[in-house]
Amino acid sequence: MPIATVNPANGETLKTYEPMGEEELERRLQLAEATFRTYRTTPFAERARLLDRAADLLDEDRQEIGRIMTTEMGKPVKQSRAEAAKCAKAMRWYAEHAEALLADEEPAEADVRDSGATRVRVRYRPLGPVLAVMPWNFPLWQVVRFAAPALMAGNVGLLKHASNVPQTALYLEDLFHRAGFPEGCFQTLLIGSAAVDDILRDERVKAATLTGSEPAGRAVASTAGEMIKKTVLELGGSDPFVVMPSADVDRAAEVAVTARVQNNGQSCIAAKRFIVHSDVYDAFAERFVAGMKALRLGDPLEEDTEVGPLSSEQGREDLEELVDDARRSGAEVLCGGARPDGPGWYYPPTVLAGITREMRIHREEAFGPVATLYRAEDLDEALLIANDTPFGLSSNVWTREESEVERFARDLEAGAVYVNGMTASHPAFPFGGVKRSGYGRELSGHGMREFCNITTVWQSA
Repeated sequence: MPIATVNPANGETLKTYEPMGEEELERRLQLAEATFRTYRTTPFAERARLLDRAADLLDEDRQEIGRIMTTEMGKPVKQSRAEAAKCAKAMRWYAEHAEALLADEEPAEADVRDSGATRVRVRYRPLGPVLAVMPWNFPLWQVVRFAAPALMAGNVGLLKHASNVPQTALYLEDLFHRAGFPEGCFQTLLIGSAAVDDILRDERVKAATLTGSEPAGRAVASTAGEMIKKTVLELGGSDPFVVMPSADVDRAAEVAVTARVQNNGQSCIAAKRFIVHSDVYDAFAERFVAGMKALRLGDPLEEDTEVGPLSSEQGREDLEELVDDARRSGAEVLCGGARPDGPGWYYPPTVLAGITREMRIHREEAFGPVATLYRAEDLDEALLIANDTPFGLSSNVWTREESEVERFARDLEAGAVYVNGMTASHPAFPFGGVKRSGYGRELSGHGMREFCNITTVWQSA
């Protein structure tokens, strides 16, 4: 895939970039290693000052970078600006909390004495250069949620971004440079996917984090395992959205629309499978379908657009194949289901009902504004449908019964359970999945410590 900005609203190629050659990659790896040796000892206060400055600059750039993101991958420009604001907020959160999150821990006094020591500390030390392989769907946020904690921990970052968002990738390197971070703290590598393996095998690269597809995750995990390097993977998701009889059905249906079409439906944590108790199925379906039909599909740079184009022609074709397969197998199309005429890679908000296990869309992730409706007779059946997927990223449950909340919290196979609300990542809470959605955690102290050397310091008098 060429490294280029191709506007998904009209298919026009706006900018192209030559991949970095071997000499430039070597220079950057040398710089990352050299910078880490000094940056790792930078006081937390100085790291925080630099990250706060980056947040201020990002706020100033919100209009510009919002337009760039929208032009590169198609999300409505309002959502792009909101993404930039979210990134600035996360930077400030880590600037404020990192030192406390990575403070030395002292085990219980009785355990220290039992070990024969006079003092024991557990210390969190940075690992070194970390390779981040990032996707296009949240081109700023996916990177910042790695970069902010990594830089505050004393690591340095090497970004291999998706090839269709090069301007956003270059902006990120420039942002940290303008904020005053030492040269080499955060570098963007304009390279194709084929170059990732060699970089990950380089001894100077100590770990990797990837957000993306299952095949990409397998490739990175395989190489990292061979090289015995730490990885964090955040892969696909097919999140359930369960509605029980005690739920506020009107509110659930309203939130369900946003939960499905956020980011043009191209989000790993977007609700995709809507599992509704029979007692409220008809009422929910009516409201949900009406809400999906009412969405405005259009130019993502227009302020009133609610759903823009998919990021690529291939992405639209993949989505169409899932819908067509379901239709051929007997699914009912309640709205949408056919691409509109005209330029750009648009696909309308679509709702399918009558889903069976034989349909591809039941077991594969639909990366676009396509929702599937399921009917459940009771809580047990709702759980069976919700867990009948190879993914386990997040989940949504709508109920006012505390006993049901506890049952779903216990038995849903997911990295998060959101009750009476929509899944959304926040810097204070750990984020990640189970099963084929990956392993490890991002955000919060848990994510920050993923790329730390957890060191026991044992002392005797």
